[in-house]
Amino acid sequence: MMRNSILNGRHAALGSNLDGDTWNDMAIPWSYHTDPNEETVAVRSRVGLFDVSALNLVDVTGADAEAVLNAMVAKDISKLKVNTGIIAVEVNEAGILCDDIMIIRLGANEFKVSHGSGKTPDNLRKLSAGKNITVQKDNDTHVLSLQGPKSLEILTPHVGIILSELPYFGFVKTTIFGIDVIIGRGGYAAERGYEIYSTAKDIVTIWDKVLELGKPFGIMPASWNCLELTRVEAALQFFPFEMPEGDTTPWEAGLGWAIDLDKAVEYTGKEAVLKSKGQERVKQGGIICQSASAVESGAKIMKDGVEVGVVTSGSYSQYLMQSIAMIHIKPEYSAIGTEVEIVGKKSSCKARVAQTPFYDPMRLRTYPERVKG
Repeated sequence: MMRNSILNGRHAALGSNLDGDTWNDMAIPWSYHTDPNEETVAVRSRVGLFDVSALNLVDVTGADAEAVLNAMVAKDISKLKVNTGIIAVEVNEAGILCDDIMIIRLGANEFKVSHGSGKTPDNLRKLSAGKNITVQKDNDTHVLSLQGPKSLEILTPHVGIILSELPYFGFVKTTIFGIDVIIGRGGYAAERGYEIYSTAKDIVTIWDKVLELGKPFGIMPASWNCLELTRVEAALQFFPFEMPEGDTTPWEAGLGWAIDLDKAVEYTGKEAVLKSKGQERVKQGGIICQSASAVESGAKIMKDGVEVGVVTSGSYSQYLMQSIAMIHIKPEYSAIGTEVEIVGKKSSCKARVAQTPFYDPMRLRTYPERVKG
């Protein structure tokens, strides 16, 4: 069944035809009348507003909610504090990544789960059987993502909390413009940003008010082509496109940080995923390409005539003035500076393995222990 954002009228007025690839069965605004590169500059230097309502949201509540979620992911959910979210590895019985999942704890027995296009609904259904739990898909909640260095300044006067004190991956029930919402600090752009969760009946009002209040700050509505640019610059993965093998393990995707190695509780695929540590066939990485355009996803990475990897997502970043790509490459060729050749169906170019993220102004990825405020 197709889903539709209640904001589609706003997207159409901004120039979107809403006719490109869907995500999670929802039409999304891939482009507006504005240039996505100009939108990226706004996100990087001022602020941009995205509609990310295509996220799959599920409400999980009840006395057994924590236990069920703990049996599904490799992070210890019993340690997750109220008003906090966490990215957790979710694998199948063979230890293979099967979805992209974030779990938000809003109360002792109240969780909101955001997931990708994988097996989370099936896994929740299976693990919830016979348990004191309610699992309810939430198609009403819409999500706005305000991203950029001016985001805090715009929202602060209008929310019912001291927004500057909300930590990274903090989520809290509050109000904005007198409307009940959940606000979380995070996003997909490597900038300071906030996500606003609200009902379909209120989200248009919030969208309009944020854009109006953001005018003095240079705000721009930002398309999904812009979102794709910012997330590749930040080397943020998109399930399943960054897992092209079809049987990618968390270690191969660089997601070891989303596994609690000392977790005592059993969870789906625990034995297999722990056993696969150190057995990586590929390594998640990035390359900078000698090209004036984006290299294509699926292009082969060659070294001395031998195929050693594959491009998973590529972009030409006008902001960084570089052609960049996320890759899977054999570990022995993953050292920073390694020179390779990219061979695609449309074009080829030389490239070198680079440090990722390509862009990380807040050091959230490269030096997370230094992040303050």
